[in-house]
Amino acid sequence: MTYRAEIISNQSVQDDIIETLEQVIPGIEYTIIPDCQGRGIHSKKLGDSTWPELNFTLFSYVSKEDALKIKDALTGIKKKFPKEGISFFFTQAVEEVL
Repeated sequence: MTYRAEIISNQSVQDDIIETLEQVIPGIEYTIIPDCQGRGIHSKKLGDSTWPELNFTLFSYVSKEDALKIKDALTGIKKKFPKEGISFFFTQAVEEVL
């Protein structure tokens, strides 16, 4: 079974997240969408003069075993940076071959 891991977080912790993912899953493949704007539970991140911060989004397709590693790693990062708005989600991925 393959899962899509999606992480949305403040850019201030992007390097910490990537470094940790690469440590717990050597060779992990991922895509980053930089400069994401939006509104979360506690604040907006719009990259303007009123709300200057921005988020990034990272996603990766991984096995269930690696999804659990990501969950554990990000739970630790959230404890280290409790105010940075780190969110992550997992969905089952189906690869359709035509």
